[in-house]
Amino acid sequence: MTIKTLLTAAALVAAPLSAWADCSYHNEAKMTCAAGSEYDSATGTCKVVSG
Repeated sequence: MTIKTLLTAAALVAAPLSAWADCSYHNEAKMTCAAGSEYDSATGTCKVVSG
C-alpha cells in the first residue's frame, strides 16, 4: 500500500468519527412554548399554566 492510500483510508475513517463526536453531547432538543404555557418533559408537550 502506498502512503496516499493509507492517508485516504485514515481520512475516511476519521471524518464520520469527528462528526459524531461533535454532536454527541446533544441529549434533547430545546422546545419553546407559547406564552402562558410551559414544557412538560414527561409528556413531551406544552401544558397551559393555570393561575
